[in-house]
Amino acid sequence: MILDLVDIRGAIVSGHMTNTDLDSIQQAVTFARTQLARKNTCVFRRGDTVKFTSNRNGQVYQGTVDKVNIKNILVRTHVGVYRVPANMLESV
Repeated sequence: MILDLVDIRGAIVSGHMTNTDLDSIQQAVTFARTQLARKNTCVFRRGDTVKFTSNRNGQVYQGTVDKVNIKNILVRTHVGVYRVPANMLESV
């Protein structure tokens, strides 16, 4: 990585940044997450077996891809259907 993550975090936490600086960083992070999600949606196809870890209870779920949307993927598990961000999925 080009910039050291510790330096970036330190600059943010130091409190010397303006609101405009922080907004700029937030927009860059949002853009990067969107690009990552779009890249990951191209990897998965309907019928693929995938797994993900729930943010709510930490449980790992395994299921099959039911539908691929722009940022989220519908995954059918034994419990039900979940709408999962593409960057949270792993192939099995």
